[in-house]
Amino acid sequence: MTGVQTCALPIWVDFTSCTMLPAKQDGTPLCLTDPLSGEMLAWPKLWKHHGAHTQTERINELARSRNEKWLDRYGGIIGLEWFFPKMLETLEKAPHVYDAADVWLEAGDWLVWQLVGGDAKNLPRSTCQAGYKAMWHHADGYPSSDFFAALHPRMEHVVEEKLPGRFLSPGQSAGGLTDSMAKNLGLRSGIPVSAAIIDAHAGVPGPGAADPGTLATVMGTSSCHMLNAIEERSVPGVAGVVEGGILPGFFGYETGQAAVGDAFDWLRRTTGHENFDELTRLAESLPPGAEGVLAIDWFNGCRTPLMDGSLTGAFVGLTLNHGAHHMYRAVMEASAFGLRWIVDVLRESSVEVNRFVATGGLPHHNPLLVQISADVLGEEIYVHPSQQGPALGAAILGVLAAGPDVSGFDSAAQAVSAMAGEKPGDPNRALKITRPNPDAHQLYTDVYKRYRHFADMLTSSLK
Repeated sequence: MTGVQTCALPIWVDFTSCTMLPAKQDGTPLCLTDPLSGEMLAWPKLWKHHGAHTQTERINELARSRNEKWLDRYGGIIGLEWFFPKMLETLEKAPHVYDAADVWLEAGDWLVWQLVGGDAKNLPRSTCQAGYKAMWHHADGYPSSDFFAALHPRMEHVVEEKLPGRFLSPGQSAGGLTDSMAKNLGLRSGIPVSAAIIDAHAGVPGPGAADPGTLATVMGTSSCHMLNAIEERSVPGVAGVVEGGILPGFFGYETGQAAVGDAFDWLRRTTGHENFDELTRLAESLPPGAEGVLAIDWFNGCRTPLMDGSLTGAFVGLTLNHGAHHMYRAVMEASAFGLRWIVDVLRESSVEVNRFVATGGLPHHNPLLVQISADVLGEEIYVHPSQQGPALGAAILGVLAAGPDVSGFDSAAQAVSAMAGEKPGDPNRALKITRPNPDAHQLYTDVYKRYRHFADMLTSSLK
């Protein structure tokens, strides 16, 4: 890269979130200590850990009853995959584990901490992870001690007692690589290390989606759909609106679907297929609407816009004439309908969405899904050539952490354009455009209405 000194190439970290772990004061994960190694809740909780249902409900009910203003930044409801529900779950189910933990933090922050060293009170906490998953705000901080005391008496001082550290935005330097870590990794000590970013959020700069109004859809086992905007709006069921949460100078909006690639693979395994080849070939031959089969894509709950992890998926319209490929196409269509619902909610909330860029594994490995999504939206979808969009985005932030004297970039936008932007005449930097089929879009408009009606019926039946 022009302007980058090889000796000072930075280190960047993107990590799934909220993936959190309890640790000792020196950073040792609690699961590696005796006698807690056999305790389930002493181990890291992956982002899709769904054990904190009741704790999440209580947090939401309490926040609503107290009219907590921070709740509006999350569309009026927080998710069960987030930081404090998991922490409260540990306190209530394994209080000795909660007591033994000196520090609770995101795994991404833990990794950066290990790279740069220092004591716990100065560990680098990402404003991205804290803002989207731990109800933190750059001006207001975490929810008040009064709120936490009302939630559980032993959590009144949880911030002071269990959450030490300093806050840094992605792209800011957390420090230099320590001598010991440099030796272990075979790198030079002192290399700049960027504050962590949530993996999917790195998928915004990675495919060059730095402009406001561009929805970056990161399609993988789950899907996150994010964009930058110049104004902060209240959006029902949004997973967070964080100032500077993705790139500086913008309000970053996060939305998502909890199971996409995971749902496809579940169907493949359940129907006894070794791979997707035959399923895809047969599904591609079907017309829009999968010949009457309709699915609801809540196989791991609904993230946006309902933010309810207890919801479950469903099929309707199945007959003896249908096969696994009908179900497979129906699940892909349901994923596309879920995306359209999210876009509708954003636009209805006066958030501008005018361009779609896809990244992650699925856009490259499953072009049928991209085509269905374009047909359902009635919009062009641009697929970035990089198959590692989030990694590229994290690299861009790492370069920013090295500073302009090293990187040669004076702004995030400049770095994004140079490292991930499209370059005319360069096939390796060309975006693939998937255009909607007008006839298919017209057919999907009616099927989408059925999807929304079916979703309303399911949610009503559970109330």
